Amino acid sequence: MILEALGSAVLGLLLAWAATVGLGHRLPARPLVYCTGVAGALFGDFVTHTALGPGTALLSLLGAAAISVASLSLLLRPTGRLRRRSATA
Repeated sequence: MILEALGSAVLGLLLAWAATVGLGHRLPARPLVYCTGVAGALFGDFVTHTALGPGTALLSLLGAAAISVASLSLLLRPTGRLRRRSATA
């Protein structure tokens, strides 16, 4: 269980690092991104482990990756300014 949680935390850090490298201009401050990646991975591991039970470490890591990516995607900002039309136009 401890190794599974540690693996999930490392997986979250790797996913957050990949997000900052690829989409750094669309993300907020790096410490927030890293914390979100790790927290999402740990939460995903907890949910998957609770749902499937013990003995499914690979599936728990898969669930951790899915929740971590989903939580990191919530931090993305739009690339440019949105053009809004006035109500009278």
